[in-house]
Parts: sequence; C-alpha cells; structure tokens
Amino acid sequence: MKQTRLLALLTAVFFLLSAYKPKEQTWVAIGDSITYLNDHLGETGNRVTKGYLSRVIEQFPGLHYINKGYNGWTSGGIAKNIDSLRISSADLYTVFLGTNDWWQGRPIGHIDDYKAGNGNSTVYGSFRIIINKLRSLNPVAKIVLITPMQRNDFVYVNDPRNNAFGSYREKNGQTLETIANAIDSIGSYEQIPVVDLYHNHRLAIKKLVKFKRLKDTATGKYTNYTYPESTKIPFNPATDDYPYPKEAIGLTYDGLHPSDRGNEIIAGEVVKVFKSFVN
Repeated sequence: MKQTRLLALLTAVFFLLSAYKPKEQTWVAIGDSITYLNDHLGETGNRVTKGYLSRVIEQFPGLHYINKGYNGWTSGGIAKNIDSLRISSADLYTVFLGTNDWWQGRPIGHIDDYKAGNGNSTVYGSFRIIINKLRSLNPVAKIVLITPMQRNDFVYVNDPRNNAFGSYREKNGQTLETIANAIDSIGSYEQIPVVDLYHNHRLAIKKLVKFKRLKDTATGKYTNYTYPESTKIPFNPATDDYPYPKEAIGLTYDGLHPSDRGNEIIAGEVVKVFKSFVN
C-alpha cells in the first residue's frame, strides 16, 4: 500500500513538473557594439563564441531578447533616432551605452539636464529621451542601466587603422568614469537598478588584455608590454603587426570589446539583477 501511494505521489509530481512552463518574457537590449556583436560573432574575428545576451537568457528559460545594439552609437545617436528604431513594447529593457559618448567627446551635462528634459545635447539629456520612450512603450516594464566598462587601447581586429586610446586618459576634458557616474546617478534618481561595470574590480583595466605586442623603440624587436607600460609605446597601423594576438586576449579581445570571459562576467552581473524580477 505504501509503495502504491508513493508511486501515485511521484506520478503526480512528475505531471506537475511536466505541465509547468516558465512565463514568456521579452527583453530589449539597447546598446552599442558590445551588444551588437552578440549576434555578429564573425565581426570579432571569430574570437568570441558567445555574447552576454546569449549567456543571460540561458539562465531564464522563458526570456527572449531583441538585440538593439548599434556599432559606434552614442546615447545621443539612440535618442535622436529613438522613434525610428522600431523598439517594441517589452517586459524588460537594458540600456548599455556611454563608451562612445566618451570617445566622441559628448558633453556629459548635469543631472538637472535629465530632470528637466533639456534635450539631446548632453549625455544626461539623451538618457532622459531614451527612458521616456521606454516608459511610453510599457509604463510597467523594468528598466536596467549598465555603465560602460573600462577600456584599454582599442585596435580593431579587422582594420588596425581604427584604434583609440584607453580610458586611462581624458577625452575632451572628460573621463569615462564621469559618464559611468552620471549613469549611476540617473539610476539613483529614478530608483532603477544599475549594473556598474566600470567600478567592477573583476573588469579592471589591467585585466582587459594580457599584453600588447609592440616594437621596442630602441631595437625594433616585437616585445610583449603589459599595462601601463604598453600605453607609452607607439603603434603604427600602417607598418606594425596587429598588437593583440590571440594569446594576448584577456577580458577583451581587442582592448575594448569583451572576450568570452569578459562576456561571462558581464552576463553574471546582469543575471544577479534580473533574478529579482524575471520569472
């Protein structure tokens, strides 16, 4: 009799588990190239096998993402084109921008530009436009902001002429950290979660690449320079070999864009926040 009851109980549990389906939810990920590359891995020189979006949804069976990442775009570019980007109503939005705002020297502005909605001339004003749009699409959607991560010297794997110095220097009198802090202050004002990648010690600038292979200025021999010494050695894209061979890959594969390990860390931080409201 006991065995019959146990069997009946196990059968009931089995059918309950079989009938359970996680709630279907949609996540729209707004961002720049770091988001875009999730679905364009060939553009990484096949150095990345899985982006952060794909890694996040592995943890939530009912969650589906829509990739709204745009190469090289700033928050200003997103805000300017927000009505033509075909952003759909969703349960969840992430906004992962800022690194291109810094590199392009866009004024950060002040939190009052955000509060007053002072237009698209500053980073604060751009984020106001973006968040207003998302709330108009779904007033009850969850919004998560993601700050830019630190960046070492970037050299594009498919065209070394496309390169940029890292966030250890100011651009147009501004640091990348100031933009990260601005995004954090918007989150505090709006009481919405912020995934702060910039101040995450696991993504420290010295961990982004293992070395940069450059010509010794005295001997002309290629030498593996680690950060920060690597920032003092010139690189000539017209004559020098690509400075980040595969063995130099750290948390990025080119000084800026996350490697598999970098994407894993980013995804882990996003998952921590999503767990509080994704079923």
